[in-house]
Amino acid sequence: MLKRVAIYSKDSNDRTREAVQKLVSEFLKRDIEVNLYQKAGDTRFSFSREEVTPFTSLAMLPARPDMILSVGGDGTFLETVLKVKDSGIPVAGVNTGRMGFLANIPNEELGNSVDHLCSGDYQIIERSMLEITSPPGLFNGESSTVLNEITIQKLLLSMIIIHVYVDDVFLNTYWADGLIVSTATGSTAYNLSAGGPILSPGDESIIISPMSPHNLTIRPIVLSGSSRLRMVMEGRTEECLLTCDFRFRKIPISEEIIIVKSKSRLGTVMLKGRDFYSTLRNRLMWGADTRN
Repeated sequence: MLKRVAIYSKDSNDRTREAVQKLVSEFLKRDIEVNLYQKAGDTRFSFSREEVTPFTSLAMLPARPDMILSVGGDGTFLETVLKVKDSGIPVAGVNTGRMGFLANIPNEELGNSVDHLCSGDYQIIERSMLEITSPPGLFNGESSTVLNEITIQKLLLSMIIIHVYVDDVFLNTYWADGLIVSTATGSTAYNLSAGGPILSPGDESIIISPMSPHNLTIRPIVLSGSSRLRMVMEGRTEECLLTCDFRFRKIPISEEIIIVKSKSRLGTVMLKGRDFYSTLRNRLMWGADTRN
């Protein structure tokens, strides 16, 4: 049973602010201790310290939250992942954005959803993640672990050439705008837009999807989650663009990139009565046919 929760949001729009206010009110009514992410000078909320404990890092809290709620869209959810990585704290996503594959609790149903959370009517879905082990230190000491995807992209107009090795066995040379290396969770993100396959969240496979390949016979491929990927680049520029979910860096095109499944896993909250497949149908409007 929940005793204390943490709430993370970064958006200042009215919809997100009202959702946070509603969540705090609903939890306090049920005598649940609430911790709220607030940077210095954040004036979006005016809760007293007797009501809500502000924090900028989970390490500063006097007690570990039982759950963290990410309020916003899927982008906010990905930022929340970095806050809780390796903590073992499950994350629930409240959707005040658009698509909401990760943030799958509807903003319109917060009262009922809090009831379900407080009574334990949910399941935890363990999701695998990826990380870049080389080159190291991409993000000033922060982890290069991702929940959705890693991409390697051209920096200017001319395409990039990427030689891919799986466990040191040559897979293919891609002439393309770039490559998307995706988890099952990320299969409904950039990978989906590039025509890649959709995997269920518990799958530990790794997907490689080319971005605008210069060869029509090239197709996405699904690899074992235990694979070690090595990328060797060529191109007409000295740099390429490397992204890890919402973060990005320019790196020398001479760098080799090593990608493996992370040892970290993320527990995500799915309310009972909801499931990944119903989310797919609703978000992608599957079966939206007048005959159905």
